[in-house]
Amino acid sequence: MTVLKQLEVQIMGQSYLLSCPEGGESRLLDAVEKVDTAMCKIRDAGKVKARDRIAVLAALNLAFDVPERVAAVPPAFQASSFGGLHAAGNGHSDAAAPYAPDGAADPRLAELMARLDGTLGGDGRLL
Repeated sequence: MTVLKQLEVQIMGQSYLLSCPEGGESRLLDAVEKVDTAMCKIRDAGKVKARDRIAVLAALNLAFDVPERVAAVPPAFQASSFGGLHAAGNGHSDAAAPYAPDGAADPRLAELMARLDGTLGGDGRLL
């Protein structure tokens, strides 16, 4: 049984209560900082105002950088997964079917996309 720890974080001035595995707090805080920085940079550029559009653009920018970062990581470390991040109390199961829009070979990306789809639910709204 995985023990989850809840952390309250701020992204673009809005509070979120997130859960992560015990010992994963620093990884979660690093991820929050990257997302907050990316979103604030887009907001501060002044061309996009809507939070949902800012979030999508930030997610795309961060995802676009993933292949370059993975290529720079030694193969011994590439087996780690994105796993462990959950919106606290979101009521969604982690057993979501993998999402692979174009037959993506990276199971970590598929898992992340499945979690995003599960969190967005039927309305398709991120924020």
